[in-house]
Amino acid sequence: MHDYDEPVYLISIVSKVLDIHPQTLRQYEREGLVSPGRTEGKMRLYSAHDMDRIRMILNLTKELGVNLAGVDVIFRLQERIAEYEREIEELRAKILELGGETD
Repeated sequence: MHDYDEPVYLISIVSKVLDIHPQTLRQYEREGLVSPGRTEGKMRLYSAHDMDRIRMILNLTKELGVNLAGVDVIFRLQERIAEYEREIEELRAKILELGGETD
């Protein structure tokens, strides 16, 4: 079994599984929304993480009507929230280390 972030799926497979045109996947890459790996021959390889991210893009655009610029903003906000949550956990650990309470 492959690691969640390991790029193993060709663009044709991702396109078929997610039922989208390969050109749409290339557009998502140009927009910086996904970053597939590359083989030495420059073929795109997508990971399971990439596929989940593409599913999220499709949900946001098709189901919720968000444009690609909006998707980018949403992804950036999610990343910032995740960073803040990591910082909070680190601070909690430091407080516990110093003998304080976190609640």
